Amino acid sequence: MLKAEIQYHSTRGEAGDVNYWKAMMEGLAPDQGLYLPTQWPDLSETLWNNIQGKSIQEIGRQIARAFISDISDEKLDALVTDALSFDAPLRSLHDDLYVLELFYGPTLAFKDFGARFMARLMSYQALKNDQKMVILVATSGDTGSAVGQAFEGVEGIDVCLLYPSGKVSKLQEQQLTTIGNNVTALEVDGTFDDCQKLVKDAFADQDLRNQLVLSSANSINIGRLLPQMFYYGRALAQLEEQTEVHFCVPSGNFGNLTAGMMAAKTGMPARQFLAGTNVNDVVPEFLREGTFTPRPSQNTISSAMDVGNPSNLERIRALFTEMPLLKNHLWATSFDDNQTREAIAKVYQEAGYTLDPHTAVGYLTAQQYKQEENCDHPIVILSTAHPAKFSDIVEPVIDANIELPPALKESMSKDKKSIKASTSYPAFKSFLLSEYV
Repeated sequence: MLKAEIQYHSTRGEAGDVNYWKAMMEGLAPDQGLYLPTQWPDLSETLWNNIQGKSIQEIGRQIARAFISDISDEKLDALVTDALSFDAPLRSLHDDLYVLELFYGPTLAFKDFGARFMARLMSYQALKNDQKMVILVATSGDTGSAVGQAFEGVEGIDVCLLYPSGKVSKLQEQQLTTIGNNVTALEVDGTFDDCQKLVKDAFADQDLRNQLVLSSANSINIGRLLPQMFYYGRALAQLEEQTEVHFCVPSGNFGNLTAGMMAAKTGMPARQFLAGTNVNDVVPEFLREGTFTPRPSQNTISSAMDVGNPSNLERIRALFTEMPLLKNHLWATSFDDNQTREAIAKVYQEAGYTLDPHTAVGYLTAQQYKQEENCDHPIVILSTAHPAKFSDIVEPVIDANIELPPALKESMSKDKKSIKASTSYPAFKSFLLSEYV
């Protein structure tokens, strides 16, 4: 049985509607906007009202079927089951605070969910259409390794990862530069925003796109956000009582939070979404001042959130076009590195739980929200990465060693392979043409 087709439109409104496959393969719309569904299926009765006890695979299959057409139930179910071979357990911390652990995939970060699901769909489509394509990915840390691992060895697809030199953790760098095969790592002499601009400029270059089939696996791609909706459902499935909860999301490019808002559009019971940022606080400032002012990112110990111009704010603003409406759904604040370290130490000492720097920002955000808003509803904090990925930061704070999981031990034993690159777009374009045409 084939699914009824939901169309996808650009946030900028100057490109035609497309189906899911075209939206995923293009990544960025022709008008440089981001794709969103033109309509939202109501999954209240079929999923959200009876979600308790459902597995991540069951939830993924139901959500995927609602959004993806032109693929049989059997094939889609098989792809979902293969991609989601790990769970997202919910841990009770204290005082109605929960941590959703999203780091049990191959690269120990939440991006494994989206990357593995999208890799399987892209491979299915590429083989179906007899295409060869290049995936361009700007990464501030975890995205690169998640996408690289997910696409390694996939027939007909090459991956080019761009990461800012000296601005990701040693473990993260080892993970994304030791994959090899069809995955190339470019070490860019700049910031994450510089990497992201190179990718966006490539998508906007029609001459380049006439010579290469390009796609993206960043959170600008709707194909990344759809599977990130799944684990919001898995969090609710593990709560003892079905009640509206707040979801607190450590945020950099805001794709993870946007996925939660998309789930809410389908009827998921959620109150406000809470965004925690580091000193790169352009979104809290936007909510406070009413004006969005992107700026160069600053380096912090929560490096995956070092984003000064978050792409997915464009999607969020398209979902909630009026500021009062947006504030009803989104609350945001920011913390510096000293506060982040203090939170890691406090939670370890008081609860015996080890936070990575990003999840620590989420914890601080949840605590501030509970105090300022007198909140008595459960808050689920999304834990985006295993603390071992930031052991150089966390271990001195907790004065204890964090055992490296096997996957990290393996990547640390390999030789780094990266290509130095500048922030020059002509040089980047020349590399792509020489490497992939």
